[in-house]
Amino acid sequence: MTATLAGKTILMSGGSRGIGLAIALRAARDGANIALLAKTDTPHPKLAGTVHSAAEEIRAAGGHALPIVGDVRNDDDITEAVLKTQGEFGGIDIVVNNASVIDLSGSLDLAAKKYDLMQDVNVRGTFLLSRAAIPILKDAENPHILSLSPPLNLSPRWLGAHTGYTMAKYGMSMATLGMAAEFAKDGIAANTLWPATTIATAAVQFALGGDRMMKVSRTPEIYADAAYEVLLQPARGYTGQSLIVEDVLRAAGITDFARYAATPGTPDSELYPDIFLD
Repeated sequence: MTATLAGKTILMSGGSRGIGLAIALRAARDGANIALLAKTDTPHPKLAGTVHSAAEEIRAAGGHALPIVGDVRNDDDITEAVLKTQGEFGGIDIVVNNASVIDLSGSLDLAAKKYDLMQDVNVRGTFLLSRAAIPILKDAENPHILSLSPPLNLSPRWLGAHTGYTMAKYGMSMATLGMAAEFAKDGIAANTLWPATTIATAAVQFALGGDRMMKVSRTPEIYADAAYEVLLQPARGYTGQSLIVEDVLRAAGITDFARYAATPGTPDSELYPDIFLD
């Protein structure tokens, strides 16, 4: 097991805010290099953070940051991000597929453009960003691909709840697990990571249930701490897994999750279970 992420280079899709930024900041505390490929060049009217403000936070936390304004849907932007990251930091050790679009509309209500957007960002973006980095990951000492996506739960409860979104998130997982199998011989780990409870992010606030849901969620830091533990693992022996945040932390000896409650003092029994988990 690697003791630290110091000197490691992470290429992340998104990361201007929320879970992605929390993962970046946790790695930055070790002195990691973090390249962010994100569209948020200017502030959003409703959402805090840009790729530039995220870079400032990463540097303040002790890391090195490379903000790259681009769209994971654009092939040229992906190529440029990989080349810029390699040029700036000398290689790539880790790819984090964080960028994701959520729309829980039923099939009859889901706009075709939103369906396409989820497929393009979630599935295509995960596949193409990972693929573009693989030739460089092959040269890394402990290469990892980590996608923030769920286990492939084929229960009708989840397949039918929001079919368009389910396909998009499962597509992220399938791309990741497929690459785990395809590139195992090269020593590249590829895993997915998903939380047992909802996480207090803009996605939860605006897509799942507003302030009420935020209050019964955990903070992004629990996701970040679990991702950190995954990325420290030896790549050749820790791959092809659909991991759950809380299970990863328990395996690392962290069993008290009280500090991660978005509303301090909320008992675990009152936290809202995340989707895709029975």
